[in-house]
Amino acid sequence: MKNYCYVLVTLVFLCLNLSAQEKPIAFINAKIIPIVGNPIENGILIVQNGKIIAVGDAQTVKLTADLQKFDAQGKVIMPGLIDTHSHIGEGSGADSSSPIQPDVRLLDGLNPRASSIQRAQTGGITTANVMPGSGHLDSGQTLYLKLRDGALKVDDLLIYDEKGNFMGGIKFANGTNPIRQGGGNFPGTRAKSAALVREQLIKAQDYKAKIVKAAGDVSKMPPRDLAMEALVEVLDKKRVVHFHTHRADDIMTVLRLQKEFGFRVVLQHVSEAWKISDEIAKAKVPSSIIMIDSPGGKIETLDVSMTNGAALEKSGALVGFHTDDNITDSRWFLRSAAMAVRFGMSREKALYGMTMANAIMLDLDKKTGSLEVGKDADFIVLSGDPLSVYTHVLETWVEGKKVFDRSNPADYLIAVGGYGAGNDKAVDIDCFNDDEGGHK
Repeated sequence: MKNYCYVLVTLVFLCLNLSAQEKPIAFINAKIIPIVGNPIENGILIVQNGKIIAVGDAQTVKLTADLQKFDAQGKVIMPGLIDTHSHIGEGSGADSSSPIQPDVRLLDGLNPRASSIQRAQTGGITTANVMPGSGHLDSGQTLYLKLRDGALKVDDLLIYDEKGNFMGGIKFANGTNPIRQGGGNFPGTRAKSAALVREQLIKAQDYKAKIVKAAGDVSKMPPRDLAMEALVEVLDKKRVVHFHTHRADDIMTVLRLQKEFGFRVVLQHVSEAWKISDEIAKAKVPSSIIMIDSPGGKIETLDVSMTNGAALEKSGALVGFHTDDNITDSRWFLRSAAMAVRFGMSREKALYGMTMANAIMLDLDKKTGSLEVGKDADFIVLSGDPLSVYTHVLETWVEGKKVFDRSNPADYLIAVGGYGAGNDKAVDIDCFNDDEGGHK
């Protein structure tokens, strides 16, 4: 047993040592779409220690002898995709005890080794806002995750801010999902839904006022309330509200609540955004839309339009995309941009919406979303144009580490499906053969 522990510790330190001495990697001869800036023909991307250290063409980027070079002739490289609304990781949030549960944390209900996370990697997704469901007015706190390989616990996927806090938003919803006739404390109408949300936010205002009045005197502080603490973060604009909403009247309700309480919000889904895109733009509120090629199901989405992206772009609103996985399978996320362009959105804004716009919505635009020096080395290698139906994601890289390789049989299985593709990741402590055998 002692020998086994010694070998394990040695392997761990060796892996860390190799990471610390990482050799710079250069991808050459690729068409690079940096998102911020014009596409670069015969471009060069150099990454080291998880960061982008150079991007440009042969005239602006010097290739040195110490580089490990990969010839990407005929390939396209662009930033890793960011999903602003996902349910990968088998996460669970609020229960049926009440309609508003801001104290619930997805952190305590997510499986970091779920196969759905690998599936997202095969689609080129490197960052995701993983959320609880929309059957509540507030179903709890979301998590912003980097889809790194080798996670043994959820902490290994977390993204941290400058203060060392892990990042995430909070999930709200209106429309038919949280309405339950005769359902105890749950609302029976749209008007009651909004009233209940207002009630809790006013309670949070009072809770905050008591804390301010206490001025640090512990004896005067109100009893600790985890739900109110989360809503105070909303009021203080520290936690973004991700608001599930479909119909135009429901969207307008969200905009009224946002104006009344001053919280930051991202509109999720907005099926009828095309009807009130000018109002959304006027409120300076971003929208994350979903592109569904076979609509159906909810009556409230009857007027969903594939022109939502084009309408929001024309109105000047910030617009991005999401999968709501598995409503849209993460493996086919790039199709969202392609369909939006098919229905009038510009190519530039559609690709921006898959990457940089989504990074802005998650407060991650300084870390990821574009290929710029100093940002995390999150990128994908494509076989062709990102909007072509014939294009495949060949490789996905997160912080300079390859997490998906279509040429690897185990990864290919996840990308195309088949027996064993849905198995969760197995634990693998060997840092030399991560691409061999079963799932990483």
